[in-house]
Amino acid sequence: MNIKEKVIAHIASAITVFSMQQNTNQLPKNISMVDFILKTVPDDIKQDITIELVDSVFSYISATRFDT
Repeated sequence: MNIKEKVIAHIASAITVFSMQQNTNQLPKNISMVDFILKTVPDDIKQDITIELVDSVFSYISATRFDT
């Protein structure tokens, strides 16, 4: 797996966990999805995360989530 694939996998996973915790009120107040992602990804790939990539992954997940 190359770095971009790892970053995308971590972002997607963090978005899923964020959403699940948000639905069960387990998140600290005032934490954004981006903050959550940055707190959960490994430090060695954190520099490869961009807001554009987070938006892209989030848009993809949102568009495909309800198509099943």
